[in-house]
Formats: sequence, structure tokens, C-alpha cells
Amino acid sequence: MLYHLFTWLQEHFHIPGSGLFQYISFRTAMAVIVSLIITTVFGRRLINMLHRKQVGETVRDLGLEGEKQKQGTPTMGGLIIIAGILIPTVLFAKLDNIYVLIMILTTVWMGAIGFLDDYIKVFRKNKEGLAGRFKVIGQVGLGTLIAFTMYFHPDIVVREQVSNPTSAKPVEVVINPQTGERTYAENVKSTKTNIPFYKNNEFDYAKVLDALGLTGATATFILFLVVVVFIVTAVSNGANITDGIDGLATGTSAIIGITLAILAYVSGNIIFSDYLNIMYIPNSGELVIFAGAFVGACTGFLWYNAYPAQVFMGDTGSLAIGGIIAAFAILIRKELLIPILCGVFLIENLSVIMQVSYFKYTKQKYGEGRRIFLMSPLHHHYQKKGYHEAKIVTRFVIVGVILAILTIVTLKVR
Repeated sequence: MLYHLFTWLQEHFHIPGSGLFQYISFRTAMAVIVSLIITTVFGRRLINMLHRKQVGETVRDLGLEGEKQKQGTPTMGGLIIIAGILIPTVLFAKLDNIYVLIMILTTVWMGAIGFLDDYIKVFRKNKEGLAGRFKVIGQVGLGTLIAFTMYFHPDIVVREQVSNPTSAKPVEVVINPQTGERTYAENVKSTKTNIPFYKNNEFDYAKVLDALGLTGATATFILFLVVVVFIVTAVSNGANITDGIDGLATGTSAIIGITLAILAYVSGNIIFSDYLNIMYIPNSGELVIFAGAFVGACTGFLWYNAYPAQVFMGDTGSLAIGGIIAAFAILIRKELLIPILCGVFLIENLSVIMQVSYFKYTKQKYGEGRRIFLMSPLHHHYQKKGYHEAKIVTRFVIVGVILAILTIVTLKVR
């Protein structure tokens, strides 16, 4: 919104300083600042309102230290995070950018599913919340929408070297000084994505179909759709499971957001993408502003969510955060880096799957269910072992930083 306003002012009146809005770095910094102000200053007011409305968390008795003190702590604080993301994005990002529009839709979509779940728990006094199948339907619906948009929208392209240009005006012409051969760089539709430890760090989904003897655009799209839906569902559930102790989900998500901002910046910058030899994605650099708002919102919310938490994000926040991370990674074609970048979410997810599967298996085989962990998800296992939750969060965040660094390093590993 402000980008278009100040661009118009610069063109017609040449007002000093209005040209700053042309720079992604300036608008990102402003997005971070405004997001922090919204989440810290106005977040306090929302917490007070939740107190007055008695929107408190109902804590199940899991036999964990300190859980009784959390009874009645305001929940649905994810509304603070969503406001801290959407308002700066609307103010400072280009609203005609398809990538930004998808991220806004993702935030609202997943936030609405989470809000409905929290609403049923808090106001309808139904501890089960929204039925799991409806959450899955919502996640699958979002993944389907993202896949369709990425595959068919004309503005979502990558720049590739081609021998024979299809357009009248190729984006770039490169002449080999030794052979005189011309190659052209065009913006084209592609099913390629980045993957570490592979030639040129690129992988084409269509090659999987070739290996299976399948061809055609329909088969390629179906494969891409399945991958996108799986990632959106897995990451949003992973964030939801990770949000079990004070500050864990917000702390790790802020680190993931910073990493995604770096990846979006280099992918959307023709100079850096060429230097790092990764695919250049035109117009995706605008996502850095959204990432800045996301990091600011998570960091600002952590002010109140760190131990001892004054507010919980609820499913309103955790499902939105997971959906945002998944959609963002898919848009900048770094979704195959998620197992590394979101390693904390992954191990939390796996700990639940392993615990449940092993319990069912041993109960069927021995007549008595056995456990791998003292309790799942993994953070509860360490709580049972006597670790204070603040220490658990600190160590998980350190692991998140290490994984973020590894993710960035993979850009140069082939």
C-alpha cells in the first residue's frame, strides 16, 4: 500500500525520502519494526482483553512440573502474531505480487482453521476442538490451491538458459567467446526445485515420472500436488505439536523465518542467485518483506510467550505459523530443504509417530503397550527427565540455529 503511494509521490512530486520505498531492504526493516510494535504494544492490550473474556487455557493433567500454574493462561494469542504479520505486509509489500498474495491467503486460511479450533475448545467447552478431519481438509485445500497457483499462474516462473528462445525479446543473451554460440535466458514455467547434494542443486519433479515410465503434464502436476499437500500438512502439524512449552514454537519459528528471508533474498536477486548458482525466481524477492513481518511477529510474541508465558498462541498461531513456513518454502522452491531447516518440527513429529506406533505394536504383540520415550512429543520426554522447560527451549533453539546454518550452507554444496 505505502509502496504504491510513495512511488506515486516520487514520480509526481519528488518528495525527499520517498525513493527509499523502492528498496526491499528498507521496506523489510520497516516491516520488522512495525511488526514488533504491534505485537509488543498492542499485544498487551489483546492479552488484557482475553483475560477479561476469560479466554483461558484448560491444561490437561499430564503429571508435568509447573503445568498447574498454567491453568487459565489466556490462549488464542495467535491473533497477535497474525496481526503482526498482515498489517506490515499490507503496508510495505507490493500487493500486486502473486507471491505476497499467496502468503497473505495462507496466513488468513490457516489462522481461520486454528481460530475455529480454539473457539470450539474455549467457548464451546469442547476439549477436542475442531475434528481432525476438518483440519486435514483445510490443510489439503490450502496445499491444493498453492499447487494450482504455482503450476498454472503465468507470473510464477524461473529463469533458465535455453538454446532457442520462444519469446521475441529474450531476457538475456550470452555469447560464448570461444565458440560464438549464443544462449538465451528466459523466464519459463518449470517444475524444478532446489535440492542439496545434487548436481547444480536442482531437481525436476518430472524426472521422477520419467524413472517410472510416466510422462505428461497431468502426471507431473499430480505428483507436484501430492508433494505440496504433504508438506503443508506435515509442517503445520509439526508446528502445532512443537507448541507445547513456553516459547518453543515461536523461538524456533523466528530462526526459520530469518533463514527463509535470506533464501528468498538470494533467490529473488539475479546477482546473488548467479553467484550461488541457484535458480533465479523473478519477483520472489518481495517475499523478504513478508518474512521480515513474520520474524518480527514471532519475536514480539516471544516477549509474552517466553517462560513463564503470559499468553499461549493456541492453534490460531501454531497452525498459521506452520502453514506460512511450508508455503513460503514451496514458493521459493526450497521445500526439499525443510527436513533440515525445520528439523525441530520434524523430530517432534517423528517422536509422536514412533511413540504411538511402538505402543500399538507392543500392545498387539505382548498384550501390554510399551513406550520409547517417557512422553511424547520429545520436549515432554525431557520434562519428565527433570529438565526445566526454559532449558529445553534454549537447547532446542540452539539446535534450530545449527540447522538454519546448515540449510544456508547447502546452497554451495553439490
